[in-house]
Amino acid sequence: MASKPPAGDPVQDAPRVGPAQHSAAGLPAVAQSLRVAQQQMGLRRTARTLLKVNQKDGFDCPGCAWPEGDKRHTAEFCENGVKAVAEEATLRRVTPDFFTEHPVSDLAGRSGYWLGQQGRITQPVYLPEGADRYEAVTWERAFAIMAEELGALASPDEAVFYTSGRTSNEAAFLLQLFAREFGTNNLPDCSNMCHESSGSALTETIGVGKGSVSLEDLHHADLIIIAGQNPGTNHPRMLSALEQAKAAGAKIISVNPLPEAGLERFKNPQTPQGMLKGTPLNDLFLQIRIGGDQALFRLLNKLILETEGAVDRTFVAEHTHGYEEFAAAAAEADWESTLAATGLDRAAVEEALAMVLASERTVVCWAMGLTQHKHSVPTIREVVNFLLLRGNIGRPGAGVCPVRGHSNVQGDRTMGIFERPAPAFLDALDKEFGITSPRHHGYDVVRAIRALRDGDAKVFFAMGGNFVAATPDTEVTETAMRNARLTVHVSTKLNRSHAVTGARALILPTLGRTDKDVQAGGKQFVTVEDSMSKVHASRGNLTPASPHLLSEPAIVARLARAVLGPESATPWEEFEKDYATIRDRISRVVPGFENFNARIAHPGGFTLPHGPRDSRRFPTATGKANFTAAPVEFPELPEGRLLLQTLRSHDQYNTTIYGLDDRYRGIKGGRRVVLVHPEDAAALGLTDGSYTDLVSEWKDGVERRAPGFRVVHYPTARGCAAAYYPETNVLVPLDSTADTSNTPASKSVVVRFEPAG
Repeated sequence: MASKPPAGDPVQDAPRVGPAQHSAAGLPAVAQSLRVAQQQMGLRRTARTLLKVNQKDGFDCPGCAWPEGDKRHTAEFCENGVKAVAEEATLRRVTPDFFTEHPVSDLAGRSGYWLGQQGRITQPVYLPEGADRYEAVTWERAFAIMAEELGALASPDEAVFYTSGRTSNEAAFLLQLFAREFGTNNLPDCSNMCHESSGSALTETIGVGKGSVSLEDLHHADLIIIAGQNPGTNHPRMLSALEQAKAAGAKIISVNPLPEAGLERFKNPQTPQGMLKGTPLNDLFLQIRIGGDQALFRLLNKLILETEGAVDRTFVAEHTHGYEEFAAAAAEADWESTLAATGLDRAAVEEALAMVLASERTVVCWAMGLTQHKHSVPTIREVVNFLLLRGNIGRPGAGVCPVRGHSNVQGDRTMGIFERPAPAFLDALDKEFGITSPRHHGYDVVRAIRALRDGDAKVFFAMGGNFVAATPDTEVTETAMRNARLTVHVSTKLNRSHAVTGARALILPTLGRTDKDVQAGGKQFVTVEDSMSKVHASRGNLTPASPHLLSEPAIVARLARAVLGPESATPWEEFEKDYATIRDRISRVVPGFENFNARIAHPGGFTLPHGPRDSRRFPTATGKANFTAAPVEFPELPEGRLLLQTLRSHDQYNTTIYGLDDRYRGIKGGRRVVLVHPEDAAALGLTDGSYTDLVSEWKDGVERRAPGFRVVHYPTARGCAAAYYPETNVLVPLDSTADTSNTPASKSVVVRFEPAG
């Protein structure tokens, strides 16, 4: 039987700290998965639900975007996937009575963990201007309120339409269509905060802002470099692919400021040997200082250039541009500055070089550890330089692998959720629907917050997500949201953003991935795109949490009808009835989706075309893959300060907090901890178990403080510290962003430590 949600917030004042673990998954992961599933769903519902996760006739996990192979396990999920599914398929309910009992001020004082544990929202609710609590509202009234506020705007650009990465392709396509027919490109999304740097770098260098590898490429690689990524917590199913690669003879180098259990040893719960013994994954661990990755790859590139026969001269001559300028810049790299920037010793770099030179097929994987710095875009360009030198793009077993976090964040961008759309996309959209899309660029996440702060945006609409908790500079962001006339959140569960509202606010409950979706045209399914450009169907199998829920496509379609009125020639009502009609339109607008409905009927879906991967065709401005020659950058650290990276615990997914433990790092019962190397801690007078305030320092001189963190002595890279977000988002200045991509620089925050007040 499922358990009730916690009545009160657990006390988190005294986290307990034990030894860090050196292996991931195994029996502890199985036990924790079953415990969480039973608490949220009960035994019968657990079996019925989990057997459909990531199956060809089932639903896509609402967690990460890691792909599935053609052959699926019966249990095609990981521990954190179970947590995500359990919270969505939970038997707990948030009814209108809940909001009567809990005013917004009470919700604002609760932790994200407590809010998420309350269960599924069952009816739309409305916070009138001046009221202190939400009240039940009909869907008709909710759409009328949105139409009223949107219709009162002086310009369509005073509206912001945000998209979370769990939104389906169909809903995302409709949302961007509605926004552009309404008259704005203000379509920020969660990619602005994660892999925008990857997309910016890859589009410039290889012409496609996506990864170029498949699962099969990983399985057949000679060398896999994993930089700035913790797959054991953030993408656990990736460990199975790494295990298979190791069995085929691959070597693995991990580049990270922290040792991570998942890359030390993987205990595969699918096999007896895996459960008992496990597989060591790392062949070499480069414990790099935060932000030193560009310097490392630049030096490796210099050493490759200096090694006779190491460069693939034929590939470089036939398929690349800018080699001479790049080679000249790489020649300037030197050991002294590189070792200072990276914190590595010469022997470790030379060992990595030997592994690189021995590999004919190399894949580089990365995540937020590379994308959330001021110099993230040139860092990823340098990774591309590294792969181009030896012809490792467009070759089986080789390529770029930016590992996406949310389950359809890549698909949403493919569908047109982008504040800076390509003219060709808008031309195709306009031709298909007979509209005139705006051509000026809209707001990304950071610019949307500024616009709300400055009064230039007045309506904020979020399709999923937890915007307030996901974004930087918490106090600035919350003030900005409270400046809005109307905030609207399409959600399945409660989160912090529902407690930080505009003058008026709506929470619109929607179907989840696990829910059956039946419309006037019959039972529907949606589609998603994984991290490796595979598009496949997702079909829920559970009775929805309430008869008052609407699907995401239905919400957008009804909003469009309410706002645009009969003057719109777009068949919104037909789109709501039958999602196949949406896919027909996608097939005529989005390249690669031709015959969408016919192809998606194939079990497992289809893979989108990718010129660099498929035929070494690079759709860049030069028509070739571009070497680049940016100056090497790395963060400068003042005396007496440390460089902080924000990260997840093992009990969270993005901003969703499943529990208060971080099993792999030995943390239990609390989240306000800061991990500091013992020698750095000694130099700063920080004893293990003491409490400190974290204060960030940036050029604007504003004091940003995160109080009351327990110091944990931990083997981080020297000069570096780590703490969980969203608790530390308050330390990240809104204007501290990556060049070109404008992604918040959440992985390189200069902090000082002050005694806890």
